[in-house]
Amino acid sequence: MKTDSAALFPDEVVTEAFTRLVDVPGLAGKLALITIDNGHDHTRPSTFGPGGLTSLNAALDEAFAAQPAAIAVTGKPFVFAVGADLTGIGRITEREQARQIAQTGHDVFRRLTESKIPTFAFVNGAALGGGLELALSCHYRTVSVAAGAIAFPECFLGLFPGWGGTQLLPNLIGPDAAVTVIIENALSQNRMLNPKKARQLGIFDELLDSPDFLEESIRWAVRVVGGEQTVSRPEIDRGKGWDDAVARAKDIVESRTNGASPAVTKAVELIDLARKNDLDSGYAAETEALADALCSDELRAGLYSFDLTQKRARRPAGAPDKSLAREVTKVGVVGAGLMAGQLALLFVRRLEVPVVITDIDQERIDRGVGYIHGEIDKLAARGRLSPDAVNRLKGLVTGSLDKKAFADADFVIEAVFEEMSVKQQVFGELEEHLSAEAILATNTSSLSVTEMGSKLKHPERVVGFHFFNPVAVLPLLEVVRGEQTDDAALATAFKVGKQLKKSCVLVKDAPAFVVNRLLTRFMGEIIATVDEGTPFEVADNALAPLGLPMSPMVLLQLVGPAVAQHVNGTMHAAYPDRFGLSDNMQRFVDAGKTAVWITDDSGKQVVDPEVAALWQQGDEPSTSEQVRERALNALAEEIRLMLDEGVVAEAQDIDLCMILGAGWPFWLGGVSPYLDRAGIAEKVNGKRFLAPGVASVPA
Repeated sequence: MKTDSAALFPDEVVTEAFTRLVDVPGLAGKLALITIDNGHDHTRPSTFGPGGLTSLNAALDEAFAAQPAAIAVTGKPFVFAVGADLTGIGRITEREQARQIAQTGHDVFRRLTESKIPTFAFVNGAALGGGLELALSCHYRTVSVAAGAIAFPECFLGLFPGWGGTQLLPNLIGPDAAVTVIIENALSQNRMLNPKKARQLGIFDELLDSPDFLEESIRWAVRVVGGEQTVSRPEIDRGKGWDDAVARAKDIVESRTNGASPAVTKAVELIDLARKNDLDSGYAAETEALADALCSDELRAGLYSFDLTQKRARRPAGAPDKSLAREVTKVGVVGAGLMAGQLALLFVRRLEVPVVITDIDQERIDRGVGYIHGEIDKLAARGRLSPDAVNRLKGLVTGSLDKKAFADADFVIEAVFEEMSVKQQVFGELEEHLSAEAILATNTSSLSVTEMGSKLKHPERVVGFHFFNPVAVLPLLEVVRGEQTDDAALATAFKVGKQLKKSCVLVKDAPAFVVNRLLTRFMGEIIATVDEGTPFEVADNALAPLGLPMSPMVLLQLVGPAVAQHVNGTMHAAYPDRFGLSDNMQRFVDAGKTAVWITDDSGKQVVDPEVAALWQQGDEPSTSEQVRERALNALAEEIRLMLDEGVVAEAQDIDLCMILGAGWPFWLGGVSPYLDRAGIAEKVNGKRFLAPGVASVPA
């Protein structure tokens, strides 16, 4: 084996592989049991870099030399293996270096596939990416009911399984199921499989209880080797069934990426190639494609995004010392509408403390409590909550017309109408009943947190706590520090955000904060081109080459035109030269319209004739390229201004916000790496956002 690539991974936490020869009753010979373990607990999962692959290869040498009756691979407690070590990818400057890494993984794992001795994977814990490929390389697989996560996340990062996954999985479970696991799940916010589902798909041959998982796996392996246990595999349709699966894969990739992620497109090609069931040609294609992908800007941006979400999000820049945070033993939610209900549900599920909601009449309160109880029942129906948990959580949720019910609350969040005077009135009423140290949080999407607390006796406890809709899905939480907010209030907000399992970013109290400010500027430019005469179809599809999660007009429908117009009004008041007001948009809102697009009788998406009639367009249409350039130029300008204003600490925080709050793709790196790579940042601002080689291939 070549080891030149080891120099690229000087910081590799090497996953060692240890071979033990075990006497097993009923086995005519020994079992060579290989355990892979990086020496850390489950919080630092095992990965494979050059050192790890070398160690596994040596362990296989020892196992084969012993001529055992069977060979099995298992992991450390709670973790099987979670894929390739990505730490050295940024140091790759030559394609041959990348190719060597790709080839080495294939060479080592393939030894298990081509072994004349039966090989087993005992998947005792998380198996992701290359870890799952290692398991697939064995002849047989068991999985523990306690295995935490099973998936191929590569396409989510702008990559594809490159150590056998695209070839082995379709030939094991069929191409359609493989498309679901490799492509669809990855592009659906990196959806994971639980062990039961993975077993149902046929990825694993046996699902076993966890307390004695290893012992039961060995007993099962003995029965397989002895012929007492038959393992059946489905017959694979290599004709129309495979054609249909590839067609579905192409549709998914087109709808989710618009061709903006070359590696995801390559994943489809590799799955199609797998129908030949020829590992020589399939692995050769994977190796060459992986060498190309490892040297691509999209992958570097994807790894940059991954690093942001896994590291920076866990240690928010500028957050005060967590020792200053206060305990939260009761939560109040002002409002009983849909957003308030989502917030109350999240607080009671994650904090498991009493949560009281209030509104202007009992009917609204009853409806709000009913919504929360109904959502708890839905979670139970999906097996997410036990009957005891359902009863406990429902018992923690109450409603009250009297704000005195908040007297012993430590944290109160308002989710009322987005109007400054209304929010100030609510906070003023709350202050009469709360202790001086209780936190007052606002879920405002654009209003000034400082102004909201300006009339209070204790403005230092007011903090912005801006969630994104749907609250249960989007992980971003913008924590906004007002001019008077003290460190204790801010530290408490960050602590609560972490307990809610949200990724918090510290944001300065500036109009619309980060995500809404950028999306509003972005949308404003798109709407302006339509006002000027650009057809809706042209304007709405202009950004398709970026592979954004949805088009601007679909985003407008999701946010709600009235909400979007309200935020735009706030931004226009603050920055009238950059955020214009569209009379057409106001007519659109006044008419009660919620969508530009409707579906006609033939199933085709067309502009709503009523919208077309009320929208008064000019005679200066733009091309798709002109719309895209205008929107991206505006983003580059706005980001630079935000950084100059100190809205966030660095460009990385803006990227983190766009990834987690707006669903912008990993392979773009959020937004700033794309603007750098495309030359837009330098053209608009005279300089890049990030240093050359950050989120891109070094020149």
